[in-house]
Amino acid sequence: MSNKIIRSGCKDVWNAFMAEGAQFCEYDIPFCPTTATNLPSDIITWEEAQHIYSQSMKAKRKDFKVDAFVCFYIDDEKFDKSYYQSNIWVYPKRALKILRHFSGIITPDYSTYQDFPEAIKIYATYRMRLLGYWFGQNGINVINNVRWGSSETYRYCFLGIPQHSIVAIGTVGGSPKKIVDRKRFECGLIKMIDTLHPHTIIVYGSANYPCFNVLKSSGIRILSFKGSTAKYFEGGKRNE
Repeated sequence: MSNKIIRSGCKDVWNAFMAEGAQFCEYDIPFCPTTATNLPSDIITWEEAQHIYSQSMKAKRKDFKVDAFVCFYIDDEKFDKSYYQSNIWVYPKRALKILRHFSGIITPDYSTYQDFPEAIKIYATYRMRLLGYWFGQNGINVINNVRWGSSETYRYCFLGIPQHSIVAIGTVGGSPKKIVDRKRFECGLIKMIDTLHPHTIIVYGSANYPCFNVLKSSGIRILSFKGSTAKYFEGGKRNE
């Protein structure tokens, strides 16, 4: 990166402090190492983590620990809404304070919808990696979330993620649940395998689709966790 030029009174609205020491890929996407050495025993959402934190603070259990990874497979507004305290980009230090009480995180899942301008989709990828990098630098166990859109996102959506590692994806939204999106999902999944060569894929949501059976037969470990709604109604944590 170029030498810093700091003007008096400037505010770091772009969270440049997070990038200290980072390596950068194409499109200036930060490289986010996988710092987790153990697989999750459970995965909960950012909403659930905040609730647990709030209740624990009220009960004056300031040193509480929860054996679960925190994920962001929820609507973006629930972790990226304006200047609400739940916004992890605006209040990353508050988020870090909460996340320290959990086993680790799946990096944020900013949306890259097909009808978004490409600049927004690249920025979403940038923020996923930068937050993951910074949390990892601050002692949080990190597993990279992989989020792709249609084929034009393949140029940047896999950047900044280590090869031959653990990755995570979410299936609780539209694809591959919706038939109309399933082909796009499967094409992106194949491209992810060809690009990142992961040895383990964590799936938040159902992995009951033929594409995952094919991956299992090729030696890739698939570890699936029920989403919060399914967990509530059905019970249980993970499946292989």
